[in-house]
This record gives sequence, C-alpha cells and structure tokens, in this order.
Amino acid sequence: MVQIIAGGKGQGKTKTLINMANEAVDTTDGNIVFIDDDRRHMYDLKHAVRFVDTTTFPLSNYRELVGFICGILSQNSDITEIFIDGVNNVIKNFDNDALIKLVNKMEFLNRENGVKFIFTINSFKQDLPENIQKMVI
Repeated sequence: MVQIIAGGKGQGKTKTLINMANEAVDTTDGNIVFIDDDRRHMYDLKHAVRFVDTTTFPLSNYRELVGFICGILSQNSDITEIFIDGVNNVIKNFDNDALIKLVNKMEFLNRENGVKFIFTINSFKQDLPENIQKMVI
C-alpha cells in the first residue's frame, strides 16, 4: 500500500506523518523507518522508529531513492512501514512523471516485501496526476 499526504507548505503534513509513525510503533509487529532530508524532527519520533537523514546521501532522482530504500530493506526484512517526509525535498529532481514511477516501484516493493509506504509531498491533490490522487489521504 502506498499513501500520500499532499498539501502546501505549513499545512501540517509533517506533524501528521510523525503522528502516524509514532502510532505505527504501537500497532505493528515489525520495524518502522522514517526518512527525512534533515534532522529537525528526529526527537519528535519514538525511540523505536529508525530515523534516516538523507543529507549525506546525494539522492538526485527517484531511481536513487528506490535503490536507497532497497538497501534499507535488504538489511532488515522485518520492516513493515516506511515513512518519507517531503519526498520532493529528499529527491532533488522531482516532477509528476518521477512521482508516477516512484509510486509504481513502491507498489512493487509493497507486493514483494509487504512494506507499507506513506509519504508527504509539497503539492496540492488537484495538481497531482489523476491515478495518484486516489492515494492521497
């Protein structure tokens, strides 16, 4: 499953994502990963959430992010949910075409590994491709 929290800057997307990650700790038997492009919210997460800061990893496109996620998954087969804050900040070159390709790869990883993906994007729902809009929560 892939879920997207979309909206403009300052609309509470990150806070919602953090709350979802913290709640997942109490409801899943697996491990939770939270990927962000800075460390600002690291201490807002429960200790059981594995925090990954991407600032030292030059992720320039969706393929590199997918490879990065696959590397994380290859090291821990008990991951059940991955949260990504500001996917269009984590990836430097990002547009609707890249979003569609990224979501397709995440759906594949979900089917093969049972990992749920939830991420925020700085874009309004109506500006996203039609097939992506159905994933917005």
